[in-house]
Amino acid sequence: MRVININGAGDDACPCGSWLDYWKRSGGQLPTYCPEEGCYEKPEVGARVQKDGGADWYIIPLCGIHNGMKGRALTVSDHVRLVPAHVRKTCGKP
Repeated sequence: MRVININGAGDDACPCGSWLDYWKRSGGQLPTYCPEEGCYEKPEVGARVQKDGGADWYIIPLCGIHNGMKGRALTVSDHVRLVPAHVRKTCGKP
């Protein structure tokens, strides 16, 4: 699946501690490797992405190298769980 790595962190701060913690708390099991096709680095961060051609924002785990590729298209495994980046509706509920 193709996704675009979104520039910037946006206005929502994650009360889980980090975007990677948010992804894990949303039911994700951390993959052994970065989900970018052919990458064997360890996932280090939760990155904000959009599906190619889509408008919604999601969180996925990425290695530091691919997280640094802001605004670029990535081809990630179809098995990586896309967690909607709507903190106010999940861990950010009052």
